[in-house]
Amino acid sequence: MGEGTKKQEKATIVLHSGDLDKIYSALIIANGALAMGMEVSIYFTFWGLQRLVKGGLNKGPLSKMHMLGLGKWMINRRMQKANVASLEKLMSDYKELGGRVIACDMTMEIMGVRREDLREDWVDECGAVGTYVQSARESVITLFI
Repeated sequence: MGEGTKKQEKATIVLHSGDLDKIYSALIIANGALAMGMEVSIYFTFWGLQRLVKGGLNKGPLSKMHMLGLGKWMINRRMQKANVASLEKLMSDYKELGGRVIACDMTMEIMGVRREDLREDWVDECGAVGTYVQSARESVITLFI
């Protein structure tokens, strides 16, 4: 790197959970980091990977207070009232801001998810643990959600 050249900071998030509130958290943090000029990758694995399946983004339960679906309905209403963007909008913003999405290929094999089952417009690559480790080792922020 030349003098005065600053390497762009990176953040890597492992999204292991498919819970609705945790998906929100990951995307809000990721969008904030992108807006602050960072490079961001989200590595979707296990139940998080299920949210990348076509039509699956909003399918997750809440991590707490699920109450047979009533809790999810109440949280969604409160989020709308507070003008929190939908998950679709947060994901769309994430991609537009240059966020990378990595789908765990081991999880795909275990859960029987094929590449064509995933939202093609969201997934940048399918990768193994080495893909995550390489991203994480270059990151100043790493999160496991």
